[in-house]
Amino acid sequence: MNVPAGTPIKVALDAEVRVRQVGQPIHGRTTEPVYAFDKLLIPVGTGVRGKVSAIDGLPKKKRTLDAMDGNFSPARAVHVQFDELEMADGRKLAIQTVASPAPDGVLKFVSANAKADKKKNKVEDAASQKVSETRQRIQQQWSDLQKQIHEPGKMHKLKRLAIAQLPVHPQYIDVGTSFNADLLQPLDFGRELVQVENLAEIGTPPPSGSAVHARLLTALNSATSKKGDRVEAVITEPLVASDHLILPEGSVIRGSVTEAQPARHWARNGQLRILFHEVAPPHGIEQKVVTSLEGVAVDKGEHLKLDSEGGAQVTTPRTRYLTTGIQIMLAARAAAPDQDHDLRGSDGGGNSASGAVTGASGFRFVGMAVGMLARSRVVSAGFGAYGAANGIYYRFLARGREVVYPKDMAMVIGLGTRESKP
Repeated sequence: MNVPAGTPIKVALDAEVRVRQVGQPIHGRTTEPVYAFDKLLIPVGTGVRGKVSAIDGLPKKKRTLDAMDGNFSPARAVHVQFDELEMADGRKLAIQTVASPAPDGVLKFVSANAKADKKKNKVEDAASQKVSETRQRIQQQWSDLQKQIHEPGKMHKLKRLAIAQLPVHPQYIDVGTSFNADLLQPLDFGRELVQVENLAEIGTPPPSGSAVHARLLTALNSATSKKGDRVEAVITEPLVASDHLILPEGSVIRGSVTEAQPARHWARNGQLRILFHEVAPPHGIEQKVVTSLEGVAVDKGEHLKLDSEGGAQVTTPRTRYLTTGIQIMLAARAAAPDQDHDLRGSDGGGNSASGAVTGASGFRFVGMAVGMLARSRVVSAGFGAYGAANGIYYRFLARGREVVYPKDMAMVIGLGTRESKP
C-alpha cells in the first residue's frame, strides 16, 4: 500500500490566512480520498498542516499598471507547502510536498439522453443498479465536500470585498482555497495480502451507468492542443460493482482531442473537446469503452460550459453588456456640455457625488476620491472615458479566453457499454 512520489493530495484551507510573513502556519483538510489499488489510505477530511514557504515580489511594470488603476497593494504570489498529515487514529505522518493552486469547484451537466438513461435504469440488473447508486454517490461527493470546509458568511465576504477596493489593503488567502500538494517522497502504508478470488473480475466490462473519479495526466489548452493529440487520465478511486472490483485505482483511461479551437479577437472564446475510448487496469490489457465526460473541477469564475459530447467552451457573462453600458453612460454624462449645471454646486464647483461615481468607473477608489474632490467636468470626463474604453476593449475587442485543463485536474467520467467484448 504505497502512494508514489508525484501523486497530488488535494487540500483546501479550513481557515482564512492573512498573509504576513514566510513561515506562518496554515491548516487545511483533504478534499479527495487517496487509494492504493482498492484500499483507502487517506480519507476525505484528513487534517493537513503546512506553512507559507515564499512570498514573491512584484515587477515595477505590474506595480505601475496597478497603481494607475488605483491599487497600491497588488496581490503577490504566495507559495505554500504542506508537511504533515493528521490521520483519524491520531497518527502524525510527515510528508514532503510542493503545492500549487488547484480549482476549487466542479462543473457537472446532464447528458442529452438523460431520459433514455432513466428508462434503461428501470430494467437494469442488480449489478447495474448498484453501480448507478455508486455513480450518484460519487457525483454527490463534490457538494458534500463543502461541509468539510466552513465558508465565511455574507457579511464577512462583503467586508473583504470592501477592503479589497481600498488603495492600500492587506492580502488574504480565503478559506476553501484549494491546492495540489504533490508528494516529493512516496508514502508507505505497509502491505496487505489480497485474495486471488477478489481479482477475478478486474478488467471485465463495467456495468452501463457506472462512473469513476479520475485525474488528468495530460495538460490541455485550446490554444496549443491539436485535433488527434493523445489524452490520458488515471482512475483515483476503485470501481466496485456488486462487491466485485472492476477497475482498481491506478487504471488508465486513454483518449484523444477531437476538436480544438483557440480563442480569437472580438472576445471569441476558445473551444476544446476530448473523448476517452480505452481503459486498462494497472499492467492490464487495453479495452475499448464508450465514455462520457460527466464533470470537471474548475474555478467558479471560469464560466466554463460543458456539453454531452465532452466539449467545453468558455461563456461570456451577459452582465458585460450592462456593466459596459453603465460606464459609457457615465462617460457621456460627464462629457456633455449641457451637464455643466449639474456638475456645478452653489459654490461653482462640480457635483461631488456625480464626480465620485464617474471617477470610480475608471480608477476605483482613487478615481472616486479625485472625482469627488476635484469637482471638475474635465477630470470626471477623463476618468469616465478611460473606464468606458477599458471596458469596451477587454469585454468586446480583446482576445477571448482559452479553455484550459491543467494537469492533475479532477474529472468524473461515465463508462458505458463496451464496443466489443474482450
